[in-house]
Amino acid sequence: MSETGTGALALEPFRVGQCPAAAYYIPDFITETEEVRLLQQVYGAPKPKWTQLSGRRLQNWGGLPHPKGMVPEKLPPWLQTYTDKVSSLGVFGGKLANHVLVNEYRPGEGIMPHEDGPLYFPTVTTINLGSHTLLDFYHPVSRGQQTEGEQGPAPQLEEERHFVSLILKPRSLLVLREDMYLRYLHGIRFVTEDTVTEKVANLDVCSCELRDMLCRGTRVSLTIRHVPKVLKMSVVLGRRK
Repeated sequence: MSETGTGALALEPFRVGQCPAAAYYIPDFITETEEVRLLQQVYGAPKPKWTQLSGRRLQNWGGLPHPKGMVPEKLPPWLQTYTDKVSSLGVFGGKLANHVLVNEYRPGEGIMPHEDGPLYFPTVTTINLGSHTLLDFYHPVSRGQQTEGEQGPAPQLEEERHFVSLILKPRSLLVLREDMYLRYLHGIRFVTEDTVTEKVANLDVCSCELRDMLCRGTRVSLTIRHVPKVLKMSVVLGRRK
């Protein structure tokens, strides 16, 4: 794909058929040149933009999402280019992306299974930079509870609830919506290498084979979303204009 944009791209050819509705995986969504430029911008950001968490560090751009509403901040041009590019796919119901979460994962770092929640339009898009990762999907603990009369205990262990994975290669775009956003949890294991198993649903487009061992490098992800509830500055500043 060119650096000038994709235009109105139909997502359906990139749908991952082995996943529930709906996951779309687009290899080479950006070029190697774009990847280098984006990484330069990420690591050139002021140090106060970084927040250190357990398992990763991150940058917030566009504002800080909050149940009462996000106070909007203008995105820098280097991110606006890609929020526009992703928005042009029509993934946010005709709305424009207005928030980017930049995550850095070093080898051995990850994130526990979680859901992104109701603060965002129910679609998440991620541009992957620097290294691959393996994104795992899980049934919530509450699902699978056995009703009276059924045999066997409900699966509660994390590994028992894990049902599918996606390999995310550098320069790819992942789009999750519908049940894959609303119903299931996703996470990244705290390991330095990933094993390709039969649970990897996009094996056919990732140039990998079963039982391959993939060593992780440092990965940076750009999670691009639309936050519907945005506060007007006049409200935040006591209605001053």
